[in-house]
Amino acid sequence: QLQLVESGGGLVQPGGSLRLSCAASGRTLNYYAITWFRQAPGKERESVATVFSSGTTTYADSVKGRFTISREDPKNTTYLQINDAKSEDTAVYYCKVTITPRNYWGQGIQVTVSS
Repeated sequence: QLQLVESGGGLVQPGGSLRLSCAASGRTLNYYAITWFRQAPGKERESVATVFSSGTTTYADSVKGRFTISREDPKNTTYLQINDAKSEDTAVYYCKVTITPRNYWGQGIQVTVSS
């Protein structure tokens, strides 16, 4: 049974940096795309960044140039580096993997950007 666990969240000042981790257990994710989502209070969950098995990455326009997604397959872990954090980045962040026909989600982790 695949499990995803996020870590690394917390409070960061505007302009600061934070690195989130998504550690997988129960299955190797080498061949699957992994996506980070976020959900701010009162808003719908949105896709932030995806890394494919090839290493190709895609980003939402709102985070391009500030966020970097990466994967470390030997550790079965995916990262989301947040730089130049903005107040609008405040949200619960989730990682997700789709292994057809099922979506697997982590439990989510809070990121708060505030001075």
